[in-house]
Amino acid sequence: MLTWLILPIAVLNIISGEVQSYWEQPFAQPYFDNSTKREITATVGQSALLHCRVRNLGDRAVSWIRKRDLHILTVGILTYTNDQRFQSLHTEGSDEWTLRITSPQPRDSGTYECQVSMEPKISQAFRLNVVVSKAKILGNSELFIKSGSDINLTCVALQSPAPPSFIYWYKGGRVVNYSQRGGISVLTERQTKTSKLVIARAMPSDSGNYTCSPSSSDSASVVVHVINGEQPAAMQHGNSSANSILINNRSFSRRGRHLHRPGVLDLVGWLDHVGAS
Repeated sequence: MLTWLILPIAVLNIISGEVQSYWEQPFAQPYFDNSTKREITATVGQSALLHCRVRNLGDRAVSWIRKRDLHILTVGILTYTNDQRFQSLHTEGSDEWTLRITSPQPRDSGTYECQVSMEPKISQAFRLNVVVSKAKILGNSELFIKSGSDINLTCVALQSPAPPSFIYWYKGGRVVNYSQRGGISVLTERQTKTSKLVIARAMPSDSGNYTCSPSSSDSASVVVHVINGEQPAAMQHGNSSANSILINNRSFSRRGRHLHRPGVLDLVGWLDHVGAS
């Protein structure tokens, strides 16, 4: 008489001599590996990747659906949309099916579903947020520096989900040239997404438009005027004042207040006066 032993937890494979887990059998149902990130933030122009991991897929297909209009984007590794920015990435033998969106735009923000073709269907939702990362140079957009003082500019990459690969500084349309003169230094801290440009002992020739350009953010600019001991042509004349000055038809005050009729004052003397206050 033959005795059949039923092993509910493991099945003995007579041919290969291997013991397989019950859940690894072909009749086991697919399920999602929940270890993948479900909330993704991407910046405009930088590829967005949504990683979906399915166990026990078998011969079933994985599709990516855009939730807002139920549009099928991909099935397997095939793209089912005219928008070729969407692509399914999959390595043979792996459990991961990745939706890549090349050059995402804010309009691409929303919910995307990774769906397995079975009855009933199972799906996992992913939330994508596409932001516009912008650089910001701290302080005013126009700076007046006394000749011989230091130019100190700090740039921050705002709303950047990851540290920028680099942050370049430009004067005009050219990268700041460290070899052109001494006293120029740049300190970039990737983790805090900041970069500091210091130009020691500024000269009038250092005047110009300075631009901070992170790798994955819109750039920001500031105009720097380095004033020497001579009275600049842009300076207006009027009654004497110890606290204000008008440059290029703009009024400047030690307390930042706008005066309708600012007085005449030697610019360097005014800067000395403010610095000593």
